Amino acid sequence: MSHANISRDTAKLARAGLWVGLAILLAAPFIGLYPVFMMTALCYAIFACAFNLLLGYTGLLSFGHAAYLGSAAYATGWLVRSAGWSPELGVLAGTAIAALCGLVIGLISIRRQGIYFAMVTLALAQMIYFVFLQAPFTGGEDGLQGVPRGKLFGLLSLDDDRVLYYVVLAVFLAAFLTIMRVVHSPYGQVLKAIRENEPRAVSLGYDVNRYKLLAFVLSTALAGLAGSLKTIVLGFATLSDAHWSLSGEVVLMTLLGGMGTFAGPVVGAFTVVGLQNFLAARVGPWVTVIMGVTFVVCVLVFRRGVVGELKARLQAWRAPR
Repeated sequence: MSHANISRDTAKLARAGLWVGLAILLAAPFIGLYPVFMMTALCYAIFACAFNLLLGYTGLLSFGHAAYLGSAAYATGWLVRSAGWSPELGVLAGTAIAALCGLVIGLISIRRQGIYFAMVTLALAQMIYFVFLQAPFTGGEDGLQGVPRGKLFGLLSLDDDRVLYYVVLAVFLAAFLTIMRVVHSPYGQVLKAIRENEPRAVSLGYDVNRYKLLAFVLSTALAGLAGSLKTIVLGFATLSDAHWSLSGEVVLMTLLGGMGTFAGPVVGAFTVVGLQNFLAARVGPWVTVIMGVTFVVCVLVFRRGVVGELKARLQAWRAPR
């Protein structure tokens, strides 16, 4: 069987898997899956997909991505609760603030490479975290509580979990399709070229810093979208939304599911959130240890992640003996 036929068969199976996943998500509230858990997992899935756009397709490892999720979460929470904004305007404002933070931090850090880029993003994210810790409007260690869900466009009440679930699912699908469109566009091909061989991309005449900055801002905006939705879903924003440990968790989600794949971060996000919810009530603080062991096993056994390993095994199976 030719390589082209193998690629086509793999693509067909991937599309079939996406359709099955979409069917499960659409039916989730009616098959016994808790809507609030599903909404939380979808928010983290958007966050992981945003991070994967930066790491998996551009090759930039940011250790401070929680800062953008937290910035949007606090901004949306304050605007909806204290300023009386509608939920859709609060989400848009939170996303814009996260993108603005990403633009400022990106202008500072994007010229650095490798571990230096990662450490600069972590240091600046920690500065944002301490601002949230000390600022009066954030509630400090208590967080921003009592954020109402409100009415979408002043018409559709979001107090019903099922109604809000389908709104969150629609936003997730829009974000997922946007990332797919970006990756498959000529701009996305340049990002892949930068990831594979940045000096060669420079020699071809591309302004790599501009391309990387745009990818960074887009990734931070999507991370902010996840944070804004999470605040609307749960009704609060806390310091854990901006803590460095969440930046580590999104790395785990991406690597566990499969870096550089579309469905991988979604699978990783649902796996991590599901394990945390399932284990927290049973093992307490040991959940962190179990998550660490899971990460180590994944790296050793599934080096490409769950989705990446399945894709590689399928291609090997379909190849001629």
